[in-house]
Amino acid sequence: MRVRPIRKVGRRWLGLASVLGAVACAALAPAALTQPAPTRQGVLDVRFGGDTHDTRVVVEMDRAAKGHSETGDGPGRTLIVDLAKIEASPDLQGHGQGLVTGWAFERGGDGAKLTLQLAKNAHVVRRFLLSPADGVNVYRYVIDISADDALKPGTSAPAAPTPAASQTHAAQLIAAAVVTPLHLKKVIVIDAGHGGKDPGAKGADSREKDINLAAAKALKAKLERTGRYRVVMTRDSDTFVPLETRVEIARKADADLFISLHSDSGADPSVRGATVYTLSDKGSDRVVRGVMGQNDWFINVDLPGRDRAVNQILLDLTQRATRNRSAAFAETLLNKISDRVDLQRRNHRDAGFVVLLAPDVPAVLLEMGFITNADDEAELNDSAKRDRLMSGVAESIDDYFGQQTRLAAR
Repeated sequence: MRVRPIRKVGRRWLGLASVLGAVACAALAPAALTQPAPTRQGVLDVRFGGDTHDTRVVVEMDRAAKGHSETGDGPGRTLIVDLAKIEASPDLQGHGQGLVTGWAFERGGDGAKLTLQLAKNAHVVRRFLLSPADGVNVYRYVIDISADDALKPGTSAPAAPTPAASQTHAAQLIAAAVVTPLHLKKVIVIDAGHGGKDPGAKGADSREKDINLAAAKALKAKLERTGRYRVVMTRDSDTFVPLETRVEIARKADADLFISLHSDSGADPSVRGATVYTLSDKGSDRVVRGVMGQNDWFINVDLPGRDRAVNQILLDLTQRATRNRSAAFAETLLNKISDRVDLQRRNHRDAGFVVLLAPDVPAVLLEMGFITNADDEAELNDSAKRDRLMSGVAESIDDYFGQQTRLAAR
């Protein structure tokens, strides 16, 4: 999930909780969901505002909840907020802002536990609950955090709680687990090509859109079974999704990898085999001119530069690094599926497909076989063989992120 910032705030928060409540009511808008809205229950979203001195965390919920917090020490410093008697999906996670580098929910006790990974030592200044008001139809649990080194000269840290409050707080935290560094699940976006009014290629007995969706669902199930990934589908039914929207879904999900599944076609029925595509340099330039110029969200990459020319250079570097990661995954993928499906002789190709365009999300397009070839079409429609192929794709994802972890540990 990509963090959606709230209104920019200064280095120090206003003093009174009543004033903070009024400001928050006016400044915070309800979460905008990119996927069809699920049944509302418990935690809905997490939002951030502020900087590396003062950061505000807003947990949006469909009901009121009480909470308490605990700050852990050490290099993996975290802040844990326990929300009582409320539910949260364990797939709720993302990168933070300001003092928070990452966040994730998990079930804890009789409610939900929010873990915030902190960039440096910090303390909770205040916590309070805002009820729905002024056009905002959700409850908001607000947590204001300040860096320990953000105190102005001549000021002191917040006053220590009273003995009674300390005893109550200690009782709440007595069963707390040992604080460990936060590890976010990798976000995988699976794109089932075509759909709805766009059937894709046609074989003798099947349509591409149906084969692609069946394969996407099989891959999703395998990845979720590992517990290591959060999987987002660009479509999970026979619906039409524009190409640009598929890329937008990946970027808004803060995807670590984008996989588009397709079934190839050709005029020669004897041609068969799978192929993996990644974005080409020429294709990138051509699509950038044709699509990015009309869609600001394509180039809304989190880059440190302020000058337009500097940002363009940084964007080019981001795209280049992303293409390199895409190519690395493509080779891993081909290696894993080579014994499960016939491959084209030239099986790693580059092209300017729009679905491969996201400048900061590694992406591949897998043509699983030719629907216009009788043998390939039979295998694409064989659930056992399709399942075996998707097992290879899932293993390639494990290997790809496993290699990244090994490199990072060196």
